[in-house]
Parts: sequence; structure tokens; C-alpha cells
Amino acid sequence: MNFTHKIIWITGASSGIGKSLAIELSKQNTKLILSSRNETELEKVKSQCKNSSNVKILTLDLEDYNSLQAKTFEALKLFDGIDVLFNNGGISQRSLAKNTTIEVDKRIMDINYLGTIALTKALLPHFIDKNSGHFVVTTSIVGKIGTPLRSSYSASKHALHGFFDSLRAEVYQNNIKVTLACPGFVQTNVSVNALTGDGTPQQKMDTSTQNGLTSETFAKLLLKAVKKEKQEVYIGGFKEKLGVFTKRFFPKLLSIMIRKLAVT
Repeated sequence: MNFTHKIIWITGASSGIGKSLAIELSKQNTKLILSSRNETELEKVKSQCKNSSNVKILTLDLEDYNSLQAKTFEALKLFDGIDVLFNNGGISQRSLAKNTTIEVDKRIMDINYLGTIALTKALLPHFIDKNSGHFVVTTSIVGKIGTPLRSSYSASKHALHGFFDSLRAEVYQNNIKVTLACPGFVQTNVSVNALTGDGTPQQKMDTSTQNGLTSETFAKLLLKAVKKEKQEVYIGGFKEKLGVFTKRFFPKLLSIMIRKLAVT
């Protein structure tokens, strides 16, 4: 796959991984649609993109998933089509399951899972009609491994794997690709904005996040994987990748390792 002349839609594009993807892709002669709830921050990202005349902004709220069909119609009109959708928007969690209200559980699922698949389903007919397209989905290493303080977040990311693995098989004959990207720790505001048990943001950065990959490095590695049309890719430090390996081949050992993680 070559990104040149491709029309690419990125959710969660106002900061972090989405912002870095936008800036990197803008260097590759693409047309970009940048989406999030924050129009002001999207404008800032656009100003940092090369050839900003080829960048359009479309605000949306993944939590309001019933609005995403109409938003998709708007997106398709901006450049008369879409070739790649980066499903990157989402929200994290930092709270014990016993302290997390069901309202928080629902909000995380609404944003991370239902919002993502609603947007995907809205765009899918377009991909089927043109017999091509690529869905890139930012999940997480915890979409493969559940860890403390992230029960609902992990569940929402596991759900994405189930949905998109099924979808990949269903649309194979339509030449539609699916790449599931599993970040480890990346230096973004994901932990700052993470919901606590009562739904308020944590408002501080985890040490592990602060010491993670830069979002710029992550974006470059992800784009390499998408170009190769990889089905699933793990991008992170040694410990995160080791966790995936251990889960597959030594699940009991991983359970012991997970129990020893700090819980506060």
C-alpha cells in the first residue's frame, strides 16, 4: 500500500497519536480529514501539517454514535471519497472495578467500542462499492492482556478485536483490509484524561506513560505496518511485547505477573 494521493480520515486527531499520524501523513502527498470533538485543537494540528490546503476538519463525538452516519456523509463529500479510516479516538480508565460505576463502564464502551464500530459501519458501504478500503484501529496491548485499573477499558479494546477480526473475514472478497494496532505505553495524554471510578479525569500522567514511546515514533512504526497491510501489530517496549508472548504461550505465568503489578 502507498499513501500517496490517498484520502485518509483520522479520528482522535487533535492530540497524541492522531496528531502525529496527521503530521506524518501530510508529508506523503495525502488528503486528510481530521476529526475529534475539539475544533480549536484540530485547527492547530492542521496548521502543523504540510500542504494544509489538503487538510479538512470535521468535528464529531464518538460517544454520540447515532450521529456518525450523518458525519460520514459529510466526510465523503469533503474530497469525494475516503480510502483509509484510522479509528484512533477513545478514552482510557484508571480505577478498580469495584470502585467503578456502571455509568463509567457504559461511557467507555460507548466511546471506544460503539462509536468506533458505528463509524466503521457507516463507511463500510462506500468501501464495498469501490471494492477497496482499509480500516486501521488503535486498540491497545490491554486489548490482548487485561491489567489492573483498566477493566472497562480493556473490555472495550478486547471487543474491538472480536468485531474487526470478524469483519476482516466478512469483507475479504471486497478487497477491504483491517489492521489492528496495539500500542504499549506511548507519551500522550491518555492517562491524564483517563476516567476514574466516578467518571472524573485522573488529571495526571502515569510514570509508565511518561517513559513510553513518543507519539511520533509510534506513528511512523504504525504507518510502516499499514503499508505492509499487517493484520495485527504490537508497538511498544520490550515488557509490553513480552506480555503478549507470555499470554499466548505461558498464560498461568502471565497471571502471576499481572497480579504483582502495583494497584493503588
